[in-house]
Amino acid sequence: METRELRYFVAVAEELHFGRAAQRLGIAQPPLSRAISRLERRLGAVLLERTSRAVTLTEAGAVLLREGRAALYAVEAAERRTRRAALAATGRHGVVLATKAGAAGELLARLLDAYAAEPDAVGVDVLLCGIGEQERLLRDGRADVALLHRPFDSTAGLDTEELRTERQVLLLPAGHPLAGRPHVRMAEATDLTGLPLPRWPGPDGTYPSGPGPQARDTAQLYQLIGLGRACAVMPESCGADLRGIAAVPVLDAPPVTTVIAWPPHSRSKAVADLVRTATGLQSEPWVPGEYASHGQ
Repeated sequence: METRELRYFVAVAEELHFGRAAQRLGIAQPPLSRAISRLERRLGAVLLERTSRAVTLTEAGAVLLREGRAALYAVEAAERRTRRAALAATGRHGVVLATKAGAAGELLARLLDAYAAEPDAVGVDVLLCGIGEQERLLRDGRADVALLHRPFDSTAGLDTEELRTERQVLLLPAGHPLAGRPHVRMAEATDLTGLPLPRWPGPDGTYPSGPGPQARDTAQLYQLIGLGRACAVMPESCGADLRGIAAVPVLDAPPVTTVIAWPPHSRSKAVADLVRTATGLQSEPWVPGEYASHGQ
């Protein structure tokens, strides 16, 4: 099966319309139809049910759509990593590190400073991204290494080293009645605060339905909390030194472990050196400070 055929089929399967798929691919509709028919004959399976009114996926077509997307994703990632490796060999390319904006800031700063002091250090481009995006950037080859956060990010199929484990806190407006409590439980985060949790976009960019405000990144979230429009349960380091926001420990929230992750097939010396530097910064589990000053 050729990559071109997979791209053709995925376009038709996603659009469920040959005309729109042809326009998306930049080709005429007749050769697209012929290519799909040839693919079906070669596989010995009907992939699409066609009528004068609609195009629908068969069960076999649904399987090929799922597997085809994964295959094309892998091909694109391989192309990006190959180009990056070629640039690295000429000394014209550094390391791209993906991390969620507003997360692990203190740890990231220490890592960059420590790595820059290494004798063979190369440039590190920090790719700040939205919630959950750093894993995708690493897997598709746009990043060489990433800071991920278990249990929120999947590390399946990646090599990782744990850097820090910390508890979670409830972030509230500094003047909220619960701000002075020594701790709360997850059920109280919305039951007692009277504030909704934020809604984050999914992989396709759409927001789930619900009462909370939409949030694209942590900077936007912090402003919503400070204005009394939302609350959030976040790793404790995210709540440190935020003006106008109080952080209350959540007893039954799962701990969050920050890991540095990279593709298992990476042979980059720069990535290996960066990981080695990161593991040298491993700290004890996060020690809580005084929260009373956080809202001042």
